[in-house]
Amino acid sequence: MARVDLDGNPIKPITICMIGAGGFIGSHLCEKLMHETPHTVFALDVYNDKIKHLLEPDSLPWAGRITFHRLNIKHDSRLEGLIKMADLTINLAAICTPADYNTRPLDTIYSNFIDALPVVKYCSENNKRLIHFSTCEVYGKTIGAFLPKDSPLRKDPAYYVLKEDESPCIFGSIEKQRWSYACAKQLIERLIYGEGAENGLEFTIVRPFNWIGPRMDFIPGIDGPSEGVPRVLACFSNNLLRGEPLKLVDGGQSQRTFVYIKDAIEAVLLMIENPARANGHIFNVGNPNNEVTVRQLAEIMIQVYSKVSGEKTPATPTIDVSSKEFYGEGYDDSDKRIPDMTIINKQLGWNPKTSLFDLLESTLTYQHKTYAEAIKKVIAKPVAS
Repeated sequence: MARVDLDGNPIKPITICMIGAGGFIGSHLCEKLMHETPHTVFALDVYNDKIKHLLEPDSLPWAGRITFHRLNIKHDSRLEGLIKMADLTINLAAICTPADYNTRPLDTIYSNFIDALPVVKYCSENNKRLIHFSTCEVYGKTIGAFLPKDSPLRKDPAYYVLKEDESPCIFGSIEKQRWSYACAKQLIERLIYGEGAENGLEFTIVRPFNWIGPRMDFIPGIDGPSEGVPRVLACFSNNLLRGEPLKLVDGGQSQRTFVYIKDAIEAVLLMIENPARANGHIFNVGNPNNEVTVRQLAEIMIQVYSKVSGEKTPATPTIDVSSKEFYGEGYDDSDKRIPDMTIINKQLGWNPKTSLFDLLESTLTYQHKTYAEAIKKVIAKPVAS
């Protein structure tokens, strides 16, 4: 049976230039496109470890529909040619590790703004559609964060639910370098929006709210850099795998929502295949039903990890650390990140399905298995005499 879009029109096969295809989100999106659609993908990245299973062997049913191009968008003349040959460009490339915002603010700004400029320019000049991945961090702090601690208004959703077309972007002072990432991401969003308004660029902007699942970055030294502090869920996973207490930054009072990667990828596929409904829109993609404080997240993860690993809960499951001690000078944080889902629901009819417990079980099962296999390999390595 022919596949149709949300308006009942047949979906024509297209060619997609995916920048950052080898990462966590890119690998799941490539998988979805190969398994369920007729589309062709130019997969651009520096690494292809997470998509190797889609590239080899040549006998795979989608052989020829996905090709890997090893390139760094900073300085590669092939980029414009690949964008020209495609119908749609999806830009996933970014430095997006919180510890880097403080310690590598220049790299963070260059990666998320300067390096993205040519991509936007080539799409605009060649009349190619762009789906650009931004971040929920562009919202910064909520209005509620500036109310007195005991104000009843803090409980009013109007002061903390984040809306694409209404909520302001409120960042900390310039010396709080943690906002280098959010600020760079906001500026590229404004540039893309401007290209749409002035030059007719067809664009969609995605604001992910903590997408979680197998292959997420990273277990330091196993499937990512050996140094650095990853995002909260990966940090907690590391502690659990190593039998260490989970570190709660400033008491773990910040609130977050988490969405399962497979739910989120469904939303992206709807954007790809329904341009008439997605063009010109910014979409929150998250799950407001999976809202917890970071402390609650730690408690649930300890419970889930005990279930999937068969190991007992540690005697000291969590410890409190200051943000200065954990991230260094210049750290600041947003208090709550709860996405409003009105626009994506109206335009694409998308709703997330997976509960927090289920997505954590899937993720931790994968990570426990991956970590155990990696440790076995290290132990099995012959020692040089």
